[in-house]
This record gives sequence, C-alpha cells and structure tokens, in this order.
Amino acid sequence: MAPPEAGGQPAAPAPGSLAFRLLNDFQRDFPLCSAPYAELASRLGVAEGEVLRALEALKREGKISRVGAVFAPKRIGASTLAAVAVPPERLVAVAQIVNRFPEVNHNYEREHRYNLWFVATAGSEGRLASALAAIEAAIGLPVLRLPLLAEYHIDLGFGLGAADPSAPAAERVPAVQAFVSPRTLDEGERRLVMTLQEGLPLFIRPFALLAERIGVDEPAVIARIRAWVEEGIIKRFGVVVRHHELGYTANAMLVHDLPDAAADALGERLAREPAVTLCYRRPRVLPDWPYNLFCMIHGQDRAAVEATIADLRGRLGLEGYAHAVLFSRTRYKQTGARYA
Repeated sequence: MAPPEAGGQPAAPAPGSLAFRLLNDFQRDFPLCSAPYAELASRLGVAEGEVLRALEALKREGKISRVGAVFAPKRIGASTLAAVAVPPERLVAVAQIVNRFPEVNHNYEREHRYNLWFVATAGSEGRLASALAAIEAAIGLPVLRLPLLAEYHIDLGFGLGAADPSAPAAERVPAVQAFVSPRTLDEGERRLVMTLQEGLPLFIRPFALLAERIGVDEPAVIARIRAWVEEGIIKRFGVVVRHHELGYTANAMLVHDLPDAAADALGERLAREPAVTLCYRRPRVLPDWPYNLFCMIHGQDRAAVEATIADLRGRLGLEGYAHAVLFSRTRYKQTGARYA
C-alpha cells in the first residue's frame, strides 16, 4: 500500500538537469524508432548510457512509473471511476481488499462521505461489470459507478515547469471529444497491449524486445504503436511521472452540479486553464451524488490549490453552482491501467 500523500519532502530534480529534462520534455512525443534512447541522448547531447541510467534511477526513486503508452479512456476495453462510502474504521481494510483486484489501477482516500475513490479498467464492459460486482461482494459495500461521458482535457501529462497563471486561456484549446466506440483488438494487438502495460524496457532496442515477446517483427510493433497514437487510442507515449514524488503533494478533485445544457461550455472553459490537469463530465447518481462536471487541480501545497479553486470559480462564474472539493489524503494504489 502506498504511503499517505502528506509526509516527506519530495521534489523535482533541478531545472536543466538531465533528470529534469527527461521528466519534463518527454512525457509525450517520445521517439518511436528502433533506438529511442539513443535518439533521446542525441537530442539531449549526452551518451545513450546516461539516459538509460537516469531513467533507471528515476524509476527506482519512484519519480516515474514507467516509460510507455497511456491509453485513452474507453478507446480500448472499458473503464470507470468508482467511489465507496466506507466507515472510517474500515477504510484501510477495505482499501487493501480493493487493491487486490488487478482491474484497479488507482485507489485514493479523499475528504468526503464518499471517501474511497478508485479507477477500474478491463478488457470489455462485461468484464468490468463483473469486477465491480466482485469488489462489492468482497467489501460488503455498494460501489458508485461514474463512467466517462465527455472529456474536455485528459492529456495525462504533468509539466514540471510551473504553469504561468497569467498565461492567456487560449493557449490550450480543448474540444469536446465525441464518443468513439471502443476498438476491438485482434489477438496480435491484444498481445501488444499486454506487453505495453508493463512499460517500455530500458534496453537499447526496446521495441525489438517487445516484438520478440509477441512473435512479430520490430517494424510492425513500431508501426502499430504509431498508428494507435495517430488514431488517439494511445493518448500519449513517453515518460509517465508520479506527481507526488515530484513535489506536487496536494491534489483536489473539484466537482460541480451544472445544468446539462451548460456543462460542455463550462467544461471547455475549465479545460483551458493551465492549473486544471484533468476535466471531464460524468453522470450524476441521485440522490447520493449530484455532481456531473469533474476537474483535477494539483499543487505543491493545500493553500495553493484552495486559492486556485477560489480564483477559477470566481473568474468562470461558477460560484452560483453547488460544488464540492475532495482533497486526496492517502494514495493506496497507483499503477498503469490493465486492459488484458
């Protein structure tokens, strides 16, 4: 089980250092070629061995979870955000049970009556439903299901250069993403997804190693990954950072109850804000959960996040709408999604 979000003095590497540049510059647009680490080394003006050693150290320190693919929600398989109202005295025990399910990739305690929040992912809607039913049976508590309805900003990257709060909103131009039916994978594609779930090997020819594992040639693996990136099935391919270990120890889920007719426009406005790391619409589940617009705010301390939320609500005219702020307290699990 992961440690509480508070505690310790995590921090990002010094700006300009090799570690910082790997973390900040290559969360996306990672070279999709036979020798990607050599290409990174060329761009950074260092030896390939230095890049590999730096990435190995960052992984060992917990600052990155892996190098590789982040798949877009619901483009392959099925996923949902879920919440449980757990009696406080049972919270740790219930979190440990939930963690045992391989379908669960994120699991957090948050400040709310619904105090346990997790993301579950599976290869199909049927398998996801079965997993959630099994979780309910195992913990003896109902699970609130909040699947994605519309996304406004789910880049899933995390820039270490602090976003300039005075930057004009137009620098980020999101658009409501139309629902696209999940892609049905053939057997070869399914095997590739399974290997990518573990991350790209820190090896001089990583795609060749993946190709050998699934019984195809290296160019086919690279071409398939590139096609998935172009189609939006892979949201980004690169270094996957862990924000808490990089000094962003405060995060809050800000939720609003907005008229459905206004949710898209306000969601797009929130998504333009540099401080907003995720923004999407999910269903209400009445009477227990009245909120339909979600966004995530990360910061280096609670006061900064609270100030950001107050500023956003004031500038965007959200003060008249019911809302809740759910700060994260304990991180019980954070891994990559497993679709197969």
